[in-house]
Parts: sequence; C-alpha cells; structure tokens
Amino acid sequence: MGLNLKSVEERVRPLGGRTSYDREFIFELMAAYGRSSSNITRLRNGSLNVAVEPSTEVAQKNVIYFKETTDDLLAVIDELRSAPTVVRYNTRFVVVTDYEELLAVDTKTNDSLAIPISDIDKHFTFFLPWAGMEKAQYVAEAHADVKAAERMAKLFDELLALNPKLNTTTLGRHALNVFFARLLFCFFAEDTGIFEEGQFTEAVGTLTQPDGSDVSQFLTDLFTALDTADPADKPTHLAGFPYVNGRLFTVEEHHTVPAFNKKARDLLLESGRLLWNEINPDIFGSMFQAVVTPGQRSDLGQHYTSVPNILKTIEPLFLDGLKEQFDVAFDSASKLEALLRRIAQIKVFDPACGSGNFLVIAYKELRKLEHVILERLAQIDTRHQTLYAESKINIENFYGLELDDFAVEIAILSLWIAKHQMNREFFEKFRLNIPLIPLKETGQVKQGNATRTDWNTVCPNNGDEEIYLIGNPPYVGTRDQTSEQKADYVPVFGRRPFSKNLDYISLWFVKGAEYISGSRAELAFVTTNSVSRGEHVGLLFPMLFSIGVEIGFAYTGFRWENNAKRNAGVTVAVISLRSVRPGSKCIYTDGLRVEAENINGYLADGEDIYISRRSRPLRGAMPEMYFGNMALDGGGLILSSAERAQLERSDPDALRFVRRLYGSKEYIHDLERFCLWITAPEVDEALRHSFIADRVERTGEFRASRSDVGTRKKAATPWSFREQRSSRRASILVPKTSSERRDYVPVGFVDSSDVVSDLAFAIFDPELWVFSVITSRMHMTWVKAVAGRKDNRLRYSNLIVYNNFPVPPLSVPAKEQLTEAALRVLDVREYHSEKTLAELYDPDLMPDDLRLAHQELDELVDAVYRKRGFDSDEERLSYLFGMYEQMTAGEKRK
Repeated sequence: MGLNLKSVEERVRPLGGRTSYDREFIFELMAAYGRSSSNITRLRNGSLNVAVEPSTEVAQKNVIYFKETTDDLLAVIDELRSAPTVVRYNTRFVVVTDYEELLAVDTKTNDSLAIPISDIDKHFTFFLPWAGMEKAQYVAEAHADVKAAERMAKLFDELLALNPKLNTTTLGRHALNVFFARLLFCFFAEDTGIFEEGQFTEAVGTLTQPDGSDVSQFLTDLFTALDTADPADKPTHLAGFPYVNGRLFTVEEHHTVPAFNKKARDLLLESGRLLWNEINPDIFGSMFQAVVTPGQRSDLGQHYTSVPNILKTIEPLFLDGLKEQFDVAFDSASKLEALLRRIAQIKVFDPACGSGNFLVIAYKELRKLEHVILERLAQIDTRHQTLYAESKINIENFYGLELDDFAVEIAILSLWIAKHQMNREFFEKFRLNIPLIPLKETGQVKQGNATRTDWNTVCPNNGDEEIYLIGNPPYVGTRDQTSEQKADYVPVFGRRPFSKNLDYISLWFVKGAEYISGSRAELAFVTTNSVSRGEHVGLLFPMLFSIGVEIGFAYTGFRWENNAKRNAGVTVAVISLRSVRPGSKCIYTDGLRVEAENINGYLADGEDIYISRRSRPLRGAMPEMYFGNMALDGGGLILSSAERAQLERSDPDALRFVRRLYGSKEYIHDLERFCLWITAPEVDEALRHSFIADRVERTGEFRASRSDVGTRKKAATPWSFREQRSSRRASILVPKTSSERRDYVPVGFVDSSDVVSDLAFAIFDPELWVFSVITSRMHMTWVKAVAGRKDNRLRYSNLIVYNNFPVPPLSVPAKEQLTEAALRVLDVREYHSEKTLAELYDPDLMPDDLRLAHQELDELVDAVYRKRGFDSDEERLSYLFGMYEQMTAGEKRK
C-alpha cells in the first residue's frame, strides 16, 4: 500500500534542520517518498544513472535529474530544465543544490521550488508525485494578463460609447475587433524588441493632441505605414516603424479606426505603459475575446483551458511519441535530422479553436523539442549548429476553424506572439536571431461554422500526412442548445438517423471520425465526461465505431480548472480517436497510465457493449429497486416543516396521517419535508380533518385540470400518491442525484413510517447484505461509469445502473460477512449522528473511522467477485464489463 500524506511528512521531517548536507541527501529524500531500497542502491552505485557524471549528478528516467554545483543555481536549473538529456528521459523533477540552497522544477506542472535546503521538511508536498500522489492542476491567476484585459475593457467601452454605429452592423463590429487586435500587437511589439522600446505608446503620446481629436487619423496613418515595405513611402514621422506585413495591417476600406476623445486617448496610453512582454499568449487571447464578447466580461479568462489540460491532449496524441523517437535517435545525427524533418511536416488542426490556445501550446511544445534536438546535434558535431539558422516549424502548419471572427484574429496574433517568444529562446540557446517581421505567414485560422464547413477545405487530409486534431469543442446539452445549434445537426448527419439527445459536442466527434477514418490523422478532444456516461454512450459510440475508428487513449473524468475568477470546475474527459489499427491503447486515470486491450465508450478496458434499460435486476441476484412515490399533487399532499407545525398546533390528531418525506436532497442534507399519507381504509376518517380535506380537494382540482389522461384519472383518488409503496420494516434509499465528488453515493435506510419520494429510489424490506453491495466501491465504480450526469452530479437509475449491475451468486457465509460490514458502517454513521450525510461523505471531511469501515466493506465485496482483489477502479470496471458480457451473452443470441 502506498504512503499517505502524514507518513510522507513524518519520513521527510528528519531531513530538515540539519547543519550540513552531502550527496546522501538526495537518496534519503527519495527513500522518504517510498522509493525502494534496491532502486536507491542502484542509483547510488550508478547502475541506474543515465548519461551523467556520477560524482555530482543523479539521474533516473521519468523520475529525477539531480546536480550538485557551486555555480549560479538559477542559471544551472534554467539550462537543465530544457537540456537534451532531461527531455530525452522525460525527467519529472530537476533538482540542483550547493547544499546551502535547493532549487527544483516539476517539469510536468512547471511548478518551482527555491528554498534553503534545511527547510526541505516544510516543503515536503512538492515531491509528492514520487509517492504516487499527483498534485491538483490549478492555474494561478495571471495578474499581468488580467490587468491588461481590464484596462482594454475600459477602452473598449469608451470607444463603443463614442462610436455607437460600430455596434449596429457586422462590418462595424468587425472593424472594432480588428482595431483591438492591432493594438494588442503594437503593445506587445514595443515591449519585446519587435518595435523599438516604447515606440508605439511614445508616438501616440507625442504626436497626437491631448483631447484625442486626431488619434483616429494618426493610428490610421500608422497602420498603413506598418503595411508599407519601403520607408521612403511612409510619412517622415512614421518612417522609423518597421514593415510588419502578415494580414494584420492590410489596408481595407472597412477597417476603420474609431474616433477618440481625451478619456479614450488616456486609456490607450495607460494600457501602453503596462509591461506587455509578460503577456502569455496561452491565455491572453481568451481574455481579450472576453473583452469584446457580450456576457463574458465578468469572468475574464473564463474560457481559457489550462496548459496541463491541453497537454493531456497533445502529449499522448503525438508529443510523447516524438520524445520517444528523440530518445532512440539521441546518438545518431542522421536520425535526429530525420526527426527534425518529421516535426517540420506535422500539421495541427483545432476545429473549434477559439482564441487559439491549443494551437499555441502545440506550436510552443514542438518548437521546444526542435530546440532540444538542435542542441543535441550541436553536441554531436558543432557543424550542425550552422545548418539551422531558423526554425523549420511553420505557423502555416497550424490550422483553426472558429465561428467568432475576433477570436480568429486573436488566434493568429497569439501564434505570432508565440513564435516571437520561441524565436527569443532560439537566440538565447544558439545566438542566432530569427526576426519575426516582416511576417512571412498569414496563418491558417479560418472563420466559419465547424458543423457546416468541410474540414478538408480548411486543412486538407490526403490520407498520408501526419495530422493531429485537438481542441475543446463546445459541449451543450440538449436542453441548453439554441435553435441555431439544433439546426447544425442535420448538415452533420444528413440522412442518417440520430438522437436529439446527443450532446452538441457529438457533432465534432462525428465529423472528426469521418475526417480521420482511413488516414494517418488522429484526434484528441477535451469533452464533458457525460458523453461517455449513461444512455449517451449508446447514442454516440456505435455510430463512431461504424465509421472505422477506435479510441486510442482516454483520460477519465477530471476537474477542469482554469483561471476564471469564478471557476467553472466542470468534470471533463479527453477522448482520442484514430483509424482502427494494431497498437497500444491506454487509459489515464488518477495520475496512472493503464494499458488496455480495447477502450469502449465508457472509457473502460472492455468490449464495445452498451448498457440499456432493463426491467428487472440481472439474473435476479438482487432484490428489485423501485422509483419512489410520486405525489402528482400540485403541492396539495406535500407539507413544509412550518405547515406541519401549524397542523400540530391546530389539530394534533391529524398528525397520524402525516409522514416524513425523503427525496435525495432531504436525505443527504437532513432537510425536513412531510406529506399526507392516507390509505384507502383511512380516507373517510382523514377527511374529517378540515386541513386534510382542503389539501385533498386542492390535489383533486390540480389533477382534473391536467391534459394528461393518466393524471386526470388519478383525480378520482386525490388523497393518494400516484402509487403508494412503503415497507413493513425499513427501506434502503438510493439518492437519484449525488455529487460526483463523493467516493460513495450516500445510500442508507429509512423507517417504515417514512415515505421515499420520486426524487430517490427505494428497495423495500431488504436484507442488510444488500446495503453492503450497493454502497461498495465495486458498485460505485459501476455507477460512475454507467450513470448519467446532470450538471456536476451523478444521475442514478434503477433501470440502467442497478438492474444491469453484475452480481455473482452469494453464499450464506458471504451474506453474513456482508451483513456485519453493513452494520459496522451504519454504527459509525450513527456515532457521527450530529453530522449530515453530506458532511460525512464529503471527501475532504469524511471521518477516518467511517472511511475505514467502508474500506473493510469494499475488501469483502471485492473478494466476492475475485479472491485476489483489485488494484484500481479501472481493473474493477474492466472485470465488471467482462462479467456483464458473460451474463448477457445468452440474451444476445435470442
């Protein structure tokens, strides 16, 4: 069993506060995180070290690159973090020290640590991945970007107020968008060496009137000058500005510059005084799109996808494979040159590119790899350094398709800025300058509706090229789709039948599957994990697989964090598709990479099966589960706590017809709600109470007024729920919805005097062992794979989840053990009775004794399925799908 947080802290503590340190420190540190003694012995004697100086360095593939040095630590670690050997061996942690100070970089998250080495115990969480505890990927607020966006938002509002006509026509709005894209480039250019330092802002401040009256004309002339190659053809006062070219400053009649006043001019100058060299192209495009997009201003950066999440698409899709090839080619100049030629030909296509941050990250990662290869070539033979005077990775190989025209302009601008930043890194490494301007590429990002555009007209796929589709297409559920989005389904499906319950993102998967089928192209999209859950799996994946594609890799559900002020925090997955072919497949989950024989639509290692509704539990192994009781009353039969209290004061004898009512919310949060519960023999007596008579009459009127025949029929018995089911002893209540954050759905018992509403499910008068089975990790794994989703909540279903859950035959001794385990969990819950189930099952607040009781129960249930147990939920799920396949095989032959 792996170490927990507390044990790691205790093991690292003795390393802190020492008066002196030596080379043994790194071995003791790794041992504290659970690295095996044999592994450390081999590291110490050099048998695991890779391409290092044994006396001063320690290196292990995928784990660490450690170097002791007396040089400047910061300079050493900056050089090492992108060194060929570090990249080659996919080193997780780079650590340098002079045994006074310690610097470390996590190459996966880009987190860094700089501390006195004696404080290592205070920062033990930094190296937790060594103990198998992956750090949550939160993206820090990019303050410089946010501040710049907020300044530009004020300028945008002021210009829109001064130029209201720009907001009334498509061309006017487009002109304002283009104008802001040009401003962003100028601000960035004057802070990063493209222009002279401060050239743009100083020109506006010096050459225009303080009242802003001539700013529009000045900027019009300036933009024309930036599109003019010969300085002699420019006005004298603008001759010092370079020729930019590209498409950014192309002179077009409708690209008018808005009128300015004093306030607008002042806001422009204030924006220019910010340090734009710190702007990160990975994020700033999304922020500035929010500036000009109605309804997005309150959450600047809301639609930004964090770099770690983007890497979840591009690393397993192509980047990891390229790094493996780099490892193989490490000592061969010819192979390294071949790898460079391959990288130069790769095409990346985002058919829902927004402001281009997926394209930007893909471009930067390929440039970084190119730099490392060139460094290694120079180490092999210095003559190679002069053969590559510029990057071979061309922006023209990065394609995008986006509905919003401003986002298109920003995506192209983001790529240019990323190119300039990588050119500067190229200069720092090789002392060779690659000027950004004049811009040679115009970009391949196009404006259009991706669902109605032939993707081959944007990025042609001849079948033999290495093309990778990436991105984060829009995921909009059926109920939230606009009429325009609903209309997009027909162009995608044509005459093929399709379900209206398909999520909007399904259109990208279908078009993507058709685009890559039969070719070398592959795709990986970030998607809401609801597409691989519940009934949606059967609606989408049979269609995809029939096109001739398969899932190559997948990330199971993880929280999608970004840098918005109010983080959406939805749960997403990454799904990759490729043409059916031999080759490894893998599932990434909880920081682990699991090899798979086949990945089905539930993102599990199993056959391509689809769970559909079943009227009875599979093979009759479990008792029946029912919907709770539906009132169908228009509020007549339901009572609040206040109404019950009023009835108790006015007519206490009537309380014998009142019962506690539980739905999911009431049960999990211990909220009080009540109902009238009247059986047929009790009707006359119950109606003698005026309060009850009034409520029953209200229910009858409601049912009689409905158009549905079945509801009107129930008006004849207004004193009763639609169906009235209750238990003789007790019932197991299963919430219909529950937060997916929880490790366990809070299943439990209610008394025979309580009523389960239709917002929960019930098993009436069950044996106690049943509770153990459905609250077990095994069942929870099935639930999380098969249940649907509603917002960020699990949607349980008796017909899909429970009735299809495979349960093996249970012996009498096994049932007795499961009964004891159930009582243990219930006893611990009773001990903490002052807490609600919401508190008890919050993964951050769950009491240790309750967690232990569940773990013991889980081990018993696991043993029922397989004696040797299971190492992961993925293993459990794969086993369950195999068992389901066997148990339903006979049905398929009928």
